[in-house]
Amino acid sequence: MINFFVSLIVGIFMGDNYLKERMERQLAPGEDQEICGGRLLLRKHHNPGAMLGLGGKRGIVVTTLALALTGIAALAFILSLGVYGSNLLRAGLSLLLGGAFSNTYDRLKQQYVTDYVSFNVKWKPLRRLVFNVSDFCIILGAMLSALGLKHQGWKLRKLAEKRKKRRDMAKRAGKNRNAAHSSMRDGEIRKGRNKQKA
Repeated sequence: MINFFVSLIVGIFMGDNYLKERMERQLAPGEDQEICGGRLLLRKHHNPGAMLGLGGKRGIVVTTLALALTGIAALAFILSLGVYGSNLLRAGLSLLLGGAFSNTYDRLKQQYVTDYVSFNVKWKPLRRLVFNVSDFCIILGAMLSALGLKHQGWKLRKLAEKRKKRRDMAKRAGKNRNAAHSSMRDGEIRKGRNKQKA
């Protein structure tokens, strides 16, 4: 199962980088191409900031933050591979990491992220936004990771409850054993006294 999650990360990274390179070659600046029956637009956009263009003028800060968050997500993924990790959490972190690796690689390589797809809708604020596959993977991965963490917490609570029940049962069994042992000892002492009297 671990191979599947690692393959998912690598697949997102490689696939999105392929699409970014293709869009760089295929699309001229300012050109729009309709796809999916006109629901989506292909357009090349170089984003020096974070998602939605936040922090566009602070490229070094955005890159440093991206590296730090990617490192934290990678550590969380490695820890999730342990015995108690849930597959939902692993899947979410795999999607998130695949997208984060791809966008962070772009930032390190060329100081911006290549975005290439937007929604062809009438509402201009949404129509202006340009995304890439990695952005969608990061969003979906973050949502799945949050659900996975919730599931993980529930799973660990259940495990803790089971362990507590076992400990309580073991304590009760130990007390019953000690009580039986002491009553047997008392019975033997009484028998010994009765023999001495006789």
